[in-house]
Amino acid sequence: MTIQELHQHFLDFKLVSTDTRKISKNSIFFALKGDNFNGNTYAKEALSKGAILAIVDEKEYANSKDVILVNNVLTTLQQLANYHRNYCSAKIISITGSNGKTTTKELIHAVLSTKYKTIATKGNLNNHIGVPLTLLSIKEDTEIAVVEMGANHKKEIAFLCSIAEPDFGYITNFGKAHLEGFGSLEGVIEGKSELYDFLTTNKKQIFLNADDPIQKEKLGNYIQKFGFSTTLSDYYKLNLLEANPFVSIQVEDTRIDSQLIGKYNFTNCCAAIIMGKYFSVLLPNIKEAIENYVPENNRSQIIEKEGCKIILDAYNANPTSMKAALENFNQIKEDNKILFLGDMFELGSSAYKEHQNIADLAEELIFKKVYLIGENFSKTKTKLSTFNSFDTLKVYLEENAVPKNTSILIKGSRGMALERILDLIQ
Repeated sequence: MTIQELHQHFLDFKLVSTDTRKISKNSIFFALKGDNFNGNTYAKEALSKGAILAIVDEKEYANSKDVILVNNVLTTLQQLANYHRNYCSAKIISITGSNGKTTTKELIHAVLSTKYKTIATKGNLNNHIGVPLTLLSIKEDTEIAVVEMGANHKKEIAFLCSIAEPDFGYITNFGKAHLEGFGSLEGVIEGKSELYDFLTTNKKQIFLNADDPIQKEKLGNYIQKFGFSTTLSDYYKLNLLEANPFVSIQVEDTRIDSQLIGKYNFTNCCAAIIMGKYFSVLLPNIKEAIENYVPENNRSQIIEKEGCKIILDAYNANPTSMKAALENFNQIKEDNKILFLGDMFELGSSAYKEHQNIADLAEELIFKKVYLIGENFSKTKTKLSTFNSFDTLKVYLEENAVPKNTSILIKGSRGMALERILDLIQ
């Protein structure tokens, strides 16, 4: 079966499934493989639960007319997504960067949805499987699709661009994330800039933060760009009014008061604003979209509990985002501030140095109490309280309650699951 023929089947119901636990009736089931599972073995189950076709790549499972044998299921999924992307008329905006991708994507989606039929990546499904699934969620009446792209090594963004073929792109920033895969900050810059490479080669539109020297230098004299700046007159002027703790922005004669904390969210809001302006969204609608956006899923959430004001930023962490979070928390005008910081993952040989840097910064700034959690933080040379695991922290807090009427920042990599600390504040 050709990709074109498979696409004709897809158009009947426009549904795909990759997990029999969440199968959609009348969907096409793609029997993907993982480190601990073989989707081929679930093809029969998928059909019994309502799938109209199952795509497999092992001959022994192609035992009925509803099972299609291909050379590689994942490649077929990616090819179908690319075919569908070109079949539809939607414009594709791709977002990548070291920090803030998901928040920026959601803000852009909120702004553009006020005028256009817009879809966006769900959650953080931003890899070689998630991007194809996002593209396959595009409907015939979709006008704009905001596609988040993640990467932890070079050539990955380039590959995702070959599938999505974006018309527009924006890089949030270049930071010390996934150093284990990229090797260095220079490797991060090279890897993330693969989005620029695709867009410039194909003469597509780029959005940029012109105050970021790396972005400004990388794009040089490239003409098809539209950016924002707090100082440069050649770009759309946006100003940060305050971030104590919520970000407020001056846009022309309008003040936008977001529900996002930290100066680091200023540029995320700015990206959504300039895309709104580029796509002719009215400023009152941009303002309303940004002011109504409330972060969730452990991303800079504000939670009130037992008299404490808690900033829960436990979705992910790397040295760049951790430093920004600490500096922002330090500037918040509160007397009693407590830090819970969890290990940062995927740093490779840089792990000890980067954790020591964060421990030194936390010790240098003025906080009432700092708790460092995880194997890496427990190896640092510091006067701060260290715990080699969440369980040891739990035992400590059960005997030493967190004081009431304090401000608390909780930040760490996803694998640390530091949102569990909420249950210990009582």
